[in-house]
Amino acid sequence: MQKPIYGRILLKLSGEALTNKDGYGIDPKVITSIALQIKELHGLGIEISIVVGGGNIFRGIAASARGMDRATADFIGMLATIMNSLALQDALEKQGVMTRVQTAIWMQEVAEPYIRRRAIRHLEKRRVVIFAAGTGNPYFSTDTAAALRALEVGAEAILKATKVGGVYDSDPMDNPDAKMFSNLKYIDVLSKGLKVMDATAISLCMDNNLSIVVFNIKEEGNIKRVLLGEKIGTIVRGENDGR
Repeated sequence: MQKPIYGRILLKLSGEALTNKDGYGIDPKVITSIALQIKELHGLGIEISIVVGGGNIFRGIAASARGMDRATADFIGMLATIMNSLALQDALEKQGVMTRVQTAIWMQEVAEPYIRRRAIRHLEKRRVVIFAAGTGNPYFSTDTAAALRALEVGAEAILKATKVGGVYDSDPMDNPDAKMFSNLKYIDVLSKGLKVMDATAISLCMDNNLSIVVFNIKEEGNIKRVLLGEKIGTIVRGENDGR
């Protein structure tokens, strides 16, 4: 049997990945499908951590643009990520996958506080760890939280799940002739303004040579294909990574 190319990963899910076509809320069928895919990875022996966005419930930067105080809006967005994380935990545990939610905002009645060493220990004990509430600070996105947590727990790559095939030179939803990249360097992402993750997250990954794989999660089985080294999506690497 083909072996996974990574032993410990961080999966970055947008809040919209949990929805149906309406783009709001949590679709039980969709979240169950994601949980089943994660269960399959877990069965391969991969140590899995997850960061989920909150855009399906509340998007802080959008509320700020409409006049809400930015810090307040971001804190509300962090609470939305906790809701999504608890829903994903429930879906995973219904599939028999032991899961822990760790939140950067103290909320001991519903989740553990984020403690790096405890998170690593959970991973070593074959528990899926979901990191909620971003970094716990306003003005930082869940992309940045994903990069930070991945580095803190020693993940070998970030798998960024999207609704399109990878990274394109223009929006494939608007431009049917958009070209998808199979490989990119971080410096190209920054210089070309490509929408992979925000600039802070990209800079963190670039400085620490942490790869990002961008792929379409709407196609079932794609997470496993990425982990088995199949050529799908777009991989973003550092200048000195010759793979």
